[in-house]
Amino acid sequence: MSSPVITRRDAPPRVVWALEQAGVPTLLARLFAARGVKSADELDDGLAKLLPPATLAGAAQAARRLADAIERRERICIVADYDCDGATACAVAIRGLALLGAPREALCYVVPDRAVHGYGLTPAIVDLAAGQRPDLLLTVDNGIASLEGVAHARARGIAVLVTDHHLPAQQDGRVVLPEADVIVNPNQPCCGFASKNLAGVGVVFYVLLALRVELRERGAFSAEAQPRLDALLDLVALGTVADVVKLDANNRRLVAQGLRRIRAGRMHAGLAALFAAAGRDARRASAFDFGFALGPRINAAGRLADMTLGIECLLTDDAAHAAELAKTLDGINRERRELESGMREQAEAMLEALMPEGGDSGAAPAALAIFDEGFHEGVVGIVAARLKDRVHRPTFVFARGQDGWLKGSGRSIPGFHLRDALDLVSKRHPGVLRRFGGHAMAAGATLAEADLRLFASAFEQVAREWLDAAALARTLLTDGPFDPTQFDAATVRALDAQVWGQAFEPPVFCDEVEVVSQRLVAERHLKLAVRLGGALRDAIWFGRIEPLGARVRLAYRLSVDEFNGRERVQMVVEGCDEAC
Repeated sequence: MSSPVITRRDAPPRVVWALEQAGVPTLLARLFAARGVKSADELDDGLAKLLPPATLAGAAQAARRLADAIERRERICIVADYDCDGATACAVAIRGLALLGAPREALCYVVPDRAVHGYGLTPAIVDLAAGQRPDLLLTVDNGIASLEGVAHARARGIAVLVTDHHLPAQQDGRVVLPEADVIVNPNQPCCGFASKNLAGVGVVFYVLLALRVELRERGAFSAEAQPRLDALLDLVALGTVADVVKLDANNRRLVAQGLRRIRAGRMHAGLAALFAAAGRDARRASAFDFGFALGPRINAAGRLADMTLGIECLLTDDAAHAAELAKTLDGINRERRELESGMREQAEAMLEALMPEGGDSGAAPAALAIFDEGFHEGVVGIVAARLKDRVHRPTFVFARGQDGWLKGSGRSIPGFHLRDALDLVSKRHPGVLRRFGGHAMAAGATLAEADLRLFASAFEQVAREWLDAAALARTLLTDGPFDPTQFDAATVRALDAQVWGQAFEPPVFCDEVEVVSQRLVAERHLKLAVRLGGALRDAIWFGRIEPLGARVRLAYRLSVDEFNGRERVQMVVEGCDEAC
């Protein structure tokens, strides 16, 4: 596969200057300006700067319905989802409702089994929840497209309050909403909430904020003695980052507040246990830990086992029980990694036939749909993401579900709205897609094996229509050269302390270096000593085995490597020019 084209982000000089004048350090001012920050006000992560709950459509109505339920001591059943966002949303809902006065014994939850029930509030999940004898179903991270499930619940006499962030269903080109008692979703047509990027856990947190206002107005407590919902922000931050939603200013505030609590040791027992199981230092917690250490351990339960394990880890206040659950989740995650590795190797071997030119030729397909009888349904999303990153193509990976249907998960690239593409395929070929839904960058689909070839062809045709050669070319965005006088652990720590993530990517620098020495470690990674700024620097390129030339331009991240109590700054190479 050919190397990506290395390009540099534009950092408007006037914006950089304005940020510097507001007290932002020069390096951070350049990085923030290159990511669209216009003023220092956007960097204020105080809770007072959060968008007001009153602007979220349905939040006030949801608050009134929940307040009534608390006053009447109704039984509330949370209908969760089987990923980290759904698990954290479930934990936040139960903990938050209990904080606001709901009797703990009146709160329960159900979570679908990925292989048995599928996604969302299906009639089968309604029947499962009905066994808990609820008066009210509260969906978290699902429900906006559950037309049949909501209708089934109401037919059984159960009220439904939907909280979700996914896109609504469409029929004949128009948006169709379920007939729930209340819907709270920033992406429903009537909502003017300024951030459309809340994760499911963020939506639930906002509903709780609105509920606290409602209860305060009803005299349940005073402003001075009201429950502290900021105690939930460690869970909100984890779910927000793990769901890979866009980190706009509002989401960055939620994440920053959660990280601040964790670094100060004020976190729930389950998060502390997950940090320990992952071997990460909570005192230096970062968004990276959420996305690559804690989130995968929670997600592994939903992929290979039962998400109840993950939810219970987040709900328990018993440190010993949390440690036991975190250890179990860690073991499941190890199993997931092994399974994923085998599937990825199979899929990459299939790529050789699909993309003989290495992925960048005009003769190669513009989108991919891959299936193998040995693939596991719980890991298709991860494998799709890995393949998408490798070939820079919208990619679907399918596995056979227990019901015989092919269950696929897709990941996309900039410029290709995945759910809209599926919608177009379904219009052009009615009946091919049994179910589909999702976002611009991630989506799911269910179809019959007999229709896989037609789907792959139709999906690829949409990609050819929507994506030109420039969009299909792999690029690596960088922040330009790094000041060698700042090449120290303190600078790296300052960078790591910021909130980076989706659409607010961590910094990648680019410099021309002299390669002084290079060797393979563990037969898989290229260990380098390079000369940069007149000094020798350590560098490593994970997954690279081909040697580099004597002088190359490297794109790299900075990390601090600790060994025997000593700190060493290391360049982690992300790519280099074609010449290397």
